[in-house]
Amino acid sequence: MNDSNTSTIAGHFPTFRRLFGWLFSGRTIRPGLFVLVCLFTLLALFYAEENWRGRRAWNRYRQELEAHGEQVDYRAFVPQSVPDEQNFAATPFVRSWFVRGNPGSSDFDKDNFGQAFGRVSDPKDRDLGNRKFTDLVAWKAAFAAVRSGETNRHQIFFTTNKLDLETRARAAVAVLEGLKSSETNLAELRAASRRPYSRYPVIYDLDDPWGILIPHLEKIKGAVQRLQRRACAELAVGRGEDALEDVKLMLYLADSLKEEPILISYLVRLACVQIAIQPVWEGLAAHRWSDAELQELQTRFQQFNFLADMKRPLDGERAAAILTADLLYRRKYRPSELFDLDAPDPIGGGFVDLVSRFVPRGWYYQEQLSYCRLYESQLGGTFDAVKKRVFPAQIATHDHELEREIAGGRLGKTLNAVLHHRLLAAMLLPALGKASLKAAMAQTAADQAALACVLERYRLASGQFPETLEALAPRFLSPLPHDLLTGQPYHYRRAEDGQFVLYSVGWNEKDDGGTPGKTLFDEQQGDWVWRYPAK
Repeated sequence: MNDSNTSTIAGHFPTFRRLFGWLFSGRTIRPGLFVLVCLFTLLALFYAEENWRGRRAWNRYRQELEAHGEQVDYRAFVPQSVPDEQNFAATPFVRSWFVRGNPGSSDFDKDNFGQAFGRVSDPKDRDLGNRKFTDLVAWKAAFAAVRSGETNRHQIFFTTNKLDLETRARAAVAVLEGLKSSETNLAELRAASRRPYSRYPVIYDLDDPWGILIPHLEKIKGAVQRLQRRACAELAVGRGEDALEDVKLMLYLADSLKEEPILISYLVRLACVQIAIQPVWEGLAAHRWSDAELQELQTRFQQFNFLADMKRPLDGERAAAILTADLLYRRKYRPSELFDLDAPDPIGGGFVDLVSRFVPRGWYYQEQLSYCRLYESQLGGTFDAVKKRVFPAQIATHDHELEREIAGGRLGKTLNAVLHHRLLAAMLLPALGKASLKAAMAQTAADQAALACVLERYRLASGQFPETLEALAPRFLSPLPHDLLTGQPYHYRRAEDGQFVLYSVGWNEKDDGGTPGKTLFDEQQGDWVWRYPAK
């Protein structure tokens, strides 16, 4: 058997010798080397051409942006340092938020409000699109449960719907007592609010712009929520001056985020302003504000232009995306670390990681270019900061086009998207979709708050609300703000009970006669309404 195998192998030796001789003969090696040289030359030309084409296209586009005053370098968006004595955020309490494992960073979570928050349900009226008084009776019960330790043992939710002024006034005393555990921290924030600037100790990591830690956003919103409940309780017991100071501090805390180039910071700022409007509404509904207080609130709300303020965070997002393409090229991290590229997608994260190591530098330029062009097309024509207009129909059209691009595979986590340099855009552009909507909601709320203050001043002066908004100008307010969604004056009418209805046509751009949707700022139906409960 072994002899047979040996004989068979030996019989093949001449064949192997002839094969190797042919492969390594001069006549074969020279053409083979020529083919390899041609392949490497073509590959080098491909890389050179793609790099040149991508760099040229991106540089042209970038120069056009910069010629129009646009900034694309993320470093330019990092807020400048300010001296501690002028910096609101340079206080021990605020700095503790940025220290991991520091017990002081969770002080808000340990106070009575932090333990009671989430246990109080809002009043459940059938007409959900209208504002309602804070359920102070329920908050009184929640604070009592915290003191007795009941909320640590049971999942208790408190709601009473007892919203008459006399009952709320009695409950407000206990609510103010329950909020005293927050006073030390709120007092520190109030003292610091006298400083002219705010620069939080955020580390703007240029090697990972999407991993920047922003723990202060939750804390600022928490402080505003505590101040809101306190201001509502103060108004219920007739302490309008104290309530005004709390509203002013809420608005200061919201504006402390104004210079941050991060979209989520902008959205939290909008949310804080809307939280601060609740006690303003309650004071107006109960006629608790004096004319001097109303003038101060009116002036403050008239200062807001959230559409103009939206440009900085949006441009910051664009600059971060541009920086991201550079970081991916320099192997600071892999695409699968930045994006959620998992197996259910047409292509997996491992494949994208592999491709990213070998594609030409020019493809990263093309990713930057594609992102910026799609960024421009998504936002273009959706709002006008100068004229204070937002265009919901245009936003819906752009959203539909983006969805169609994703459905067609031209945008997303697909091989087609990679080859067309739209992977970065697919991951980052959808985050921009709701910015204009949120800005419209907040600006409408601020405009309506300012108008409501003016209407109350008119009532104090004349004994009743005016027949039309035009009666407010020029003595009380000029010019009158307009509805962002139509460019026309806000709708207004005096009600039969002596109150009034003030409203925007809402996101559907349809006048529903002052009938709200299911929520205060419904995206699908109804008007955005400011009105008071019937007497």
